[in-house]
Amino acid sequence: MKFSATARSVQGSSASRRLRRAGRVPAIVYGGTAAPLNIELDHNEIYHALRKESFHASILTMEVAGSQSEQVLLRSVQWHPYKQQVLHVDFQRVDANQALHTKVPLHFVNGDTSPAVKLSGAMISHVMNEVDIVCLPSNLPQFIEVNLGNMLVGSSVHASDLKLPIGVTLNLHGNNPVVATAMVKGGAAAEETAAGEQPAA
Repeated sequence: MKFSATARSVQGSSASRRLRRAGRVPAIVYGGTAAPLNIELDHNEIYHALRKESFHASILTMEVAGSQSEQVLLRSVQWHPYKQQVLHVDFQRVDANQALHTKVPLHFVNGDTSPAVKLSGAMISHVMNEVDIVCLPSNLPQFIEVNLGNMLVGSSVHASDLKLPIGVTLNLHGNNPVVATAMVKGGAAAEETAAGEQPAA
Protein backbone atom coordinates (compact mmCIF):
# COMPACT_ATOMS: atom_id res chain seq x y z
CA MET A 1 0.00 0.00 0.00
CA LYS A 2 1.20 3.50 -0.83
CA PHE A 3 0.63 6.92 0.67
CA SER A 4 1.99 10.37 -0.08
CA ALA A 5 3.77 12.71 2.32
CA THR A 6 5.54 16.06 2.29
CA ALA A 7 8.61 16.91 4.36
CA ARG A 8 8.02 19.71 6.90
CA SER A 9 10.67 21.96 8.38
CA VAL A 10 8.53 23.87 10.89
CA GLN A 11 7.80 22.13 14.19
CA GLY A 12 6.05 22.93 17.44
CA SER A 13 2.47 23.03 18.67
CA SER A 14 1.62 26.31 16.90
CA ALA A 15 2.88 24.99 13.57
CA SER A 16 0.92 21.76 14.09
CA ARG A 17 -2.28 23.68 14.75
CA ARG A 18 -1.80 25.67 11.56
CA LEU A 19 -1.28 22.46 9.62
CA ARG A 20 -4.48 20.94 11.01
CA ARG A 21 -6.50 24.04 10.17
CA ALA A 22 -5.23 23.70 6.60
CA GLY A 23 -6.40 20.07 6.39
CA ARG A 24 -2.95 18.58 6.99
CA VAL A 25 -1.69 16.13 9.64
CA PRO A 26 1.77 16.34 11.26
CA ALA A 27 3.62 13.03 11.36
CA ILE A 28 7.07 11.58 11.96
CA VAL A 29 9.12 8.73 10.53
CA TYR A 30 11.80 7.21 12.75
CA GLY A 31 14.04 4.16 12.98
CA GLY A 32 16.81 2.72 10.85
CA THR A 33 20.10 4.51 10.33
CA ALA A 34 18.62 7.78 9.05
CA ALA A 35 17.58 10.68 11.26
CA PRO A 36 13.90 11.07 12.17
CA LEU A 37 11.94 12.77 9.40
CA ASN A 38 9.11 15.20 10.12
CA ILE A 39 6.40 14.99 7.49
CA GLU A 40 2.86 16.18 6.85
CA LEU A 41 -0.03 14.24 5.35
CA ASP A 42 -3.31 15.10 3.69
CA HIS A 43 -5.97 14.61 6.36
CA ASN A 44 -8.65 13.10 4.15
CA GLU A 45 -6.22 10.67 2.52
CA ILE A 46 -4.77 9.38 5.80
CA TYR A 47 -8.21 9.34 7.50
CA HIS A 48 -9.63 6.97 4.88
CA ALA A 49 -6.43 4.90 4.82
CA LEU A 50 -6.63 4.40 8.60
CA ARG A 51 -10.14 2.98 8.25
CA LYS A 52 -8.69 0.04 6.30
CA GLU A 53 -7.54 -2.79 8.53
CA SER A 54 -4.74 -3.69 6.12
CA PHE A 55 -3.16 -0.23 6.53
CA HIS A 56 -2.45 -1.09 10.18
CA ALA A 57 -0.68 -4.39 9.48
CA SER A 58 1.12 -3.97 6.17
CA ILE A 59 4.47 -2.74 4.96
CA LEU A 60 3.64 0.67 3.51
CA THR A 61 5.41 2.55 0.75
CA MET A 62 5.78 6.19 1.75
CA GLU A 63 6.37 8.52 -1.19
CA VAL A 64 7.84 11.82 -0.02
CA ALA A 65 7.77 14.65 -2.54
CA GLY A 66 11.28 15.25 -3.88
CA SER A 67 12.75 12.18 -2.16
CA GLN A 68 13.00 8.47 -2.69
CA SER A 69 10.19 6.28 -1.41
CA GLU A 70 10.67 4.42 1.88
CA GLN A 71 9.22 1.26 3.39
CA VAL A 72 7.51 2.01 6.71
CA LEU A 73 5.14 0.50 9.26
CA LEU A 74 2.35 2.38 11.03
CA ARG A 75 3.16 2.57 14.74
CA SER A 76 0.69 4.90 16.43
CA VAL A 77 -2.13 7.32 15.69
CA GLN A 78 -3.35 10.17 17.87
CA TRP A 79 -7.04 11.02 17.41
CA HIS A 80 -9.02 14.03 18.57
CA PRO A 81 -10.96 13.06 21.74
CA TYR A 82 -14.39 13.66 20.21
CA LYS A 83 -13.97 14.72 16.57
CA GLN A 84 -13.28 12.40 13.65
CA GLN A 85 -9.88 14.07 13.25
CA VAL A 86 -6.40 12.60 13.04
CA LEU A 87 -3.97 14.70 15.10
CA HIS A 88 -0.63 12.94 14.64
CA VAL A 89 0.81 9.76 13.12
CA ASP A 90 4.03 7.84 13.82
CA PHE A 91 5.70 5.57 11.28
CA GLN A 92 8.76 3.33 11.66
CA ARG A 93 11.23 2.64 8.88
CA VAL A 94 11.47 -1.01 7.86
CA ASP A 95 14.69 -2.92 7.25
CA ALA A 96 14.12 -5.97 5.06
CA ASN A 97 16.72 -7.93 7.06
CA GLN A 98 15.58 -6.96 10.55
CA ALA A 99 12.73 -8.70 12.38
CA LEU A 100 9.65 -6.68 13.26
CA HIS A 101 7.79 -6.73 16.56
CA THR A 102 4.21 -5.68 15.87
CA LYS A 103 0.54 -6.53 16.32
CA VAL A 104 -1.77 -8.07 13.73
CA PRO A 105 -5.56 -8.53 13.89
CA LEU A 106 -7.28 -11.88 14.37
CA HIS A 107 -9.99 -13.05 11.96
CA PHE A 108 -12.39 -15.58 13.51
CA VAL A 109 -14.02 -18.12 11.17
CA ASN A 110 -16.43 -21.08 11.40
CA GLY A 111 -17.76 -20.18 14.84
CA ASP A 112 -21.39 -20.47 13.67
CA THR A 113 -20.84 -24.04 12.48
CA SER A 114 -18.97 -25.27 15.58
CA PRO A 115 -20.54 -27.97 17.82
CA ALA A 116 -20.63 -25.45 20.67
CA VAL A 117 -22.98 -23.17 18.72
CA LYS A 118 -24.93 -25.59 16.52
CA LEU A 119 -25.46 -28.40 19.04
CA SER A 120 -25.38 -26.60 22.40
CA GLY A 121 -26.53 -23.07 21.61
CA ALA A 122 -23.36 -21.69 23.18
CA MET A 123 -21.88 -18.26 22.65
CA ILE A 124 -18.26 -17.92 21.54
CA SER A 125 -16.51 -14.95 23.10
CA HIS A 126 -13.56 -13.37 21.27
CA VAL A 127 -11.26 -12.54 24.18
CA MET A 128 -8.50 -11.08 22.00
CA ASN A 129 -8.75 -9.13 18.75
CA GLU A 130 -5.03 -8.98 17.93
CA VAL A 131 -1.74 -10.68 18.84
CA ASP A 132 1.90 -9.65 19.12
CA ILE A 133 4.13 -11.31 16.55
CA VAL A 134 7.75 -11.32 15.41
CA CYS A 135 8.71 -11.78 11.75
CA LEU A 136 10.72 -10.37 8.88
CA PRO A 137 8.94 -7.68 6.85
CA SER A 138 8.49 -10.05 3.91
CA ASN A 139 6.58 -12.48 6.13
CA LEU A 140 4.25 -9.95 7.77
CA PRO A 141 0.64 -11.21 7.54
CA GLN A 142 -2.23 -8.73 7.32
CA PHE A 143 -4.15 -10.94 9.76
CA ILE A 144 -4.09 -14.36 11.44
CA GLU A 145 -7.08 -16.65 11.00
CA VAL A 146 -8.59 -18.39 14.03
CA ASN A 147 -10.62 -21.50 13.13
CA LEU A 148 -13.40 -22.01 15.69
CA GLY A 149 -15.03 -24.90 13.82
CA ASN A 150 -14.13 -27.57 16.40
CA MET A 151 -15.02 -25.68 19.57
CA LEU A 152 -17.11 -27.45 22.23
CA VAL A 153 -18.93 -25.96 25.20
CA GLY A 154 -16.45 -24.98 27.90
CA SER A 155 -13.46 -25.18 25.55
CA SER A 156 -11.03 -22.39 24.77
CA VAL A 157 -8.56 -21.48 22.05
CA HIS A 158 -5.22 -20.30 23.40
CA ALA A 159 -2.60 -18.27 21.59
CA SER A 160 -0.39 -21.35 21.30
CA ASP A 161 -3.20 -23.07 19.34
CA LEU A 162 -3.07 -20.55 16.50
CA LYS A 163 -1.87 -21.73 13.12
CA LEU A 164 0.80 -19.20 12.18
CA PRO A 165 2.07 -18.36 8.69
CA ILE A 166 5.59 -19.45 7.77
CA GLY A 167 8.25 -17.24 9.35
CA VAL A 168 5.92 -15.82 12.01
CA THR A 169 6.26 -16.44 15.76
CA LEU A 170 4.17 -15.20 18.68
CA ASN A 171 5.59 -12.74 21.18
CA LEU A 172 3.83 -14.08 24.27
CA HIS A 173 5.97 -12.60 27.06
CA GLY A 174 5.92 -15.89 28.97
CA ASN A 175 2.14 -16.48 29.09
CA ASN A 176 -0.37 -18.29 26.89
CA PRO A 177 -3.52 -16.13 26.85
CA VAL A 178 -7.00 -17.28 25.88
CA VAL A 179 -8.00 -16.07 22.42
CA ALA A 180 -11.60 -17.33 22.38
CA THR A 181 -13.87 -19.30 24.69
CA ALA A 182 -17.25 -21.03 24.30
CA MET A 183 -19.90 -20.88 27.02
CA VAL A 184 -23.61 -21.62 27.28
CA LYS A 185 -25.62 -18.40 27.34
CA GLY A 186 -26.48 -17.69 30.96
CA GLY A 187 -24.67 -20.80 32.13
CA ALA A 188 -22.88 -19.91 35.35
CA ALA A 189 -20.79 -23.06 35.43
CA ALA A 190 -19.56 -22.53 31.90
CA GLU A 191 -18.79 -18.89 32.63
CA GLU A 192 -16.81 -19.83 35.74
CA THR A 193 -14.86 -22.40 33.70
CA ALA A 194 -14.04 -19.82 31.05
CA ALA A 195 -13.10 -17.21 33.63
CA GLY A 196 -10.81 -19.67 35.37
CA GLU A 197 -8.84 -20.11 32.16
CA GLN A 198 -8.05 -16.42 31.85
CA PRO A 199 -4.39 -15.55 32.48
CA ALA A 200 -3.61 -13.85 35.76
CA ALA A 201 -3.31 -10.09 35.58
